[in-house]
Amino acid sequence: MNTKWIDFLKTMGAEFSGNELIHFGNPELERKASDNGLVMADLSHFSIVKVNGDDAITFLQGQLTNDIEQVTDNTSQLSGYCNQKGRLLATFRLYKKQDDLYLLIPNELYEDTFKRLKMYVMRSKVEFNNCSADYVSIGFSGPNADTELEKQLASVPTEIDQVTHEKDLSIIKLTGNQPRYQITGPVEQVIKLWQNLDVNAAPVGKDVWNLLEIRAGIPTVYLPTVEAFVPQMINFELINGVSFKKGCYTGQEIVARMHYLGKLKRRMYRIHIDSTDPIIAGTPLFSPDSTSGQGTGNIVLSAISSSEKGTEALAVLQINQSTSDTLRLNDSNGAAIKVLEIPYEFPAEKE
Repeated sequence: MNTKWIDFLKTMGAEFSGNELIHFGNPELERKASDNGLVMADLSHFSIVKVNGDDAITFLQGQLTNDIEQVTDNTSQLSGYCNQKGRLLATFRLYKKQDDLYLLIPNELYEDTFKRLKMYVMRSKVEFNNCSADYVSIGFSGPNADTELEKQLASVPTEIDQVTHEKDLSIIKLTGNQPRYQITGPVEQVIKLWQNLDVNAAPVGKDVWNLLEIRAGIPTVYLPTVEAFVPQMINFELINGVSFKKGCYTGQEIVARMHYLGKLKRRMYRIHIDSTDPIIAGTPLFSPDSTSGQGTGNIVLSAISSSEKGTEALAVLQINQSTSDTLRLNDSNGAAIKVLEIPYEFPAEKE
């Protein structure tokens, strides 16, 4: 993370654990602010990677789950990177600015993911550069986030996944139950925007942004869940993270077979857990009714709830256990779990 950015955030009251921003002094108030107020979050737990070169699009098209050729200066997309067995090694958001592509990926996955990608570059003209020392990304959300941004910027995206570029900033509109944006750019420009937005918005920590991601049904693969899921298990085909019309890519045969011929046995659900203890990605779920040798399910992403005591999470769960009233965290003695609504429809499962 850029030291100038860290120093600035500290002047704003940020508290850190190592280089990771945790909160701005009052996590409970920050969570409550996210329900119906304007909030802005540092997203420096994601690396910003620039991909360029004459063969950049062709190369990524043969590696990633989505159709990279559909990305323009005005559109972004979610995408994933799978192993040969169709299991996700990483997920990220991707956008384009002029001739360069940018990927945002969790810091903990950056090194291994791009080391692996570089193994397949061969003679392709493509380069990867981590820009996180010079660029930062923030999230901005709230019932009038769109009008607040319009006061600062002349060009603000109006459609989900749309991108606009202004003053070296790239602004992406994200899905959510209220207007939500991701803004990336040079440190100096982002600091200026943050200061202007700070008049009406509350700074919040990583957990609060995760809560908004959970409520939008948007997953992220972190280190404990690498190679744990095929894209459909985390609903990636329902949130435009997979293309079934593009050509081959690593793991494509498995992903396509599941789509056209297979019967999906696990999906990602939004859940409430009757606990406020920290819950990491990959934590198992339990049901006494499950007969699967692979377990009942696993946590994808979690954050303490703002609306009722406990934790909200995204979790991959056996479909036949999604209506169970015996779900628990970890084991039979774990915290009780209730399945909540997720903001998109599941397709009818094949018989």
